[in-house]
Formats: sequence, C-alpha cells, structure tokens
Amino acid sequence: MKDEPSSVPTRRLRQFASDNYAGICPEAWAAMAEANHGHEPSYGEDRWTQLVSDRLRELFETDCEVFFVFNGTSANSLALATLCQPYHSILCHELAHVETSECGAPEFFANGSKILLLPGPQGKVLPEAVAHAVTRRSDIHYPKPRALSLTQVTELGTAYGVEELGVLCETARRYGLRVHMDGARFANAVAYLGVHPADITWRAGVDVLCFGGTKNGLAVGEAVVFFDRDLAREFDYRCKQGGQLASKMRFLSAPWLGLLKDDVWLRNARHSNAMAQRLAAGLRTLPGVEICYPVESNAVFVRFPPGVAEAMHQRGWHFYTGVISPGESRLMCSWDTRPEEVDAFLADLQQVLQATGGPEPHRETAAKGTGAVRRSPSAQTGPLK
Repeated sequence: MKDEPSSVPTRRLRQFASDNYAGICPEAWAAMAEANHGHEPSYGEDRWTQLVSDRLRELFETDCEVFFVFNGTSANSLALATLCQPYHSILCHELAHVETSECGAPEFFANGSKILLLPGPQGKVLPEAVAHAVTRRSDIHYPKPRALSLTQVTELGTAYGVEELGVLCETARRYGLRVHMDGARFANAVAYLGVHPADITWRAGVDVLCFGGTKNGLAVGEAVVFFDRDLAREFDYRCKQGGQLASKMRFLSAPWLGLLKDDVWLRNARHSNAMAQRLAAGLRTLPGVEICYPVESNAVFVRFPPGVAEAMHQRGWHFYTGVISPGESRLMCSWDTRPEEVDAFLADLQQVLQATGGPEPHRETAAKGTGAVRRSPSAQTGPLK
C-alpha cells in the first residue's frame, strides 16, 4: 500500500453527510431579519404568516390550507394522524422516513394507526403493491387501510414522475385511500422533473403535502399544505396539542417568503441537484466505484471498494455508510455546495483509490454508471437525515 499524505484535513466547512448540515440561505435570513422589526400578533395571526400562506396558494394555483410546524417528523405525523383513526393503517414504502426514522411518531400521534410496509424498486411504491395490501384482508381483525404515504423524492434519491404519481393516486382513490406526500426534498423533485408543483401534488391526486423547507435553505420549519381544505378542519388544534403551534409564528413563516420570492426555493434545489450530477459524473470515471441508484435529486448513493469509505472519513469527509444496505454510502449535496468542494472530494477519493491499489469494479450492478438498480432491501441499520 502506498503511503498516505503526511498532512490531511481534519475538519471541512462543507460536507456530504446531509443537506441538514447547510446553513440558512441569505434570502431566508434576510426575511427573518425583516420580520424581527416591531411587534406582531402571536400564534400565526401575524401578517407574515398570512402573506406566506397566500404565496403558497399562488405557487400551487389552488385555495389550499397551510400550516407551519417545526420539523418534518411533526409535519408527517400530524398530517397522517388527521387522515386516520386509530383502527386504520398507513401504507408506505419499506424504506420510507415515516417508518425508519421517526421513532414511531406517526403511529403515536395517530393513537395507534398501524404502518404497513410495501416493497418496490428504487425506493418507490408500486400500484400493485398498494392493491395487494388493501385487498389481502378485509376482516375486522385487520387494521383497515386508510392512507397511502409517498416520499417525493424517495429515500434513495429517486423521483416519482407525473404519470407514476397519477397511477398511484388513482389506485389509492379506487380503494378509498387518502394520499399523503412526505416532501422533505419536494423542491428537488420539482427541479429534476421540470414540472409545475401542482402537477405532482393536487392535480395528480395528493391530498396533503409536507413541504420541506429545512433542507432547502431554512433554519427550521416545514409547511403542511392541505389541498382538500375539509381535511384540515381542526388541524390547528392538533398542532397545538402536538407542541407545534409556535407563539412567535412569524419566525417560522417569514423565512419562507425569502425562499418563495423569485423562486429561490427552486434555484436552491436546482443547484444542489446540479452538484449531485457533477459528483456522480466524477465518480463514474473512478475504477471500483459503483453508483447504486439513478441520480435524480441531490443524493448520490455509491458503493466504494473495501476500506475506501473509512479512509475518506479519516481525511475529514463526513457521509453516511451502511444505512440503506451494507457497504452503500450516501453523499448529499446542499443548496450551498460548491463545485470546488465536489472536485476536492473526488481528488481525495482518487488518491485513496490509488493508495489501495485500484480494485476491480463491483459486479452487483449490471453496468457501472448506467442507472441499473437492485431492489431495495428491507433491513435498516439506522436513520438517514
């Protein structure tokens, strides 16, 4: 083995572990600072919350009901609890965040509604899996399916297209299911697909969207958007009971104004997606490196040769490894990821690969860099954030 460089960085300003690592984008920060002048009514009665809610209605081109909560877990859990009674069940992909990474919060806030897991390639739910889960039993001893939860983009960084969503929502309607969308990275899906936000939400048949802001440049805060206003009845009480009614609500809502003005939210998503594409393009040129799933957002899932991930960690790079599947690493780009940081990661990786002797490419995927995909495993070893 070749000698490692004598001096390696131990701390880097930007990382690829999570888009939660990034700070607040300037536009959101400026909007929060502007909202900090003077007094405003509390508990969402302020002008900022009303203004941003109206902007979201303009964005989605429909008279939706909007609520602001602190984080994605509360958004998903309270929205699903609104759709379900305790004797109902929630259908979702086996890798969905509501199942693997929310500590049972959806079931807790729904007073016991059971989550039922569905398989599917590339992190996506298939219509036939929904139909099977609903029709496999109809007796009173089985928790009655009531909601379908879809993650856009998925936990594997893949995006549901307009047609895919339309078929899934039509299937859900056929079996009397309401459709919830976990949109922690919804902006990245819109940017990748190049569609109007309405086309992959209410026009497709989605009832409620948890629109993520934290991963797109906010400090904190998600918007729960009900496209069926009847479903939002008394949701404000649910937020209060769940500890999600901010007294100084303007500091949750006002930063959204910075994101929504001049489509900053979309610009941020396009940039993080572009950085992921830059990273993936570089990875495809390196021997022994396998990209595991199609790169359709700001995530790149990769399989390195043995020992390489550990060597990159030692060089100061942070990223998750072994969470989706043993040996797979997830590299996340953010709204503030710089091209030179992507290039620095790739340069370090090339040095590590050379030092380890340049192993042969893995054979699990049919063709490296072609987007060939294995079916998602059901086992999880920890949360991705």
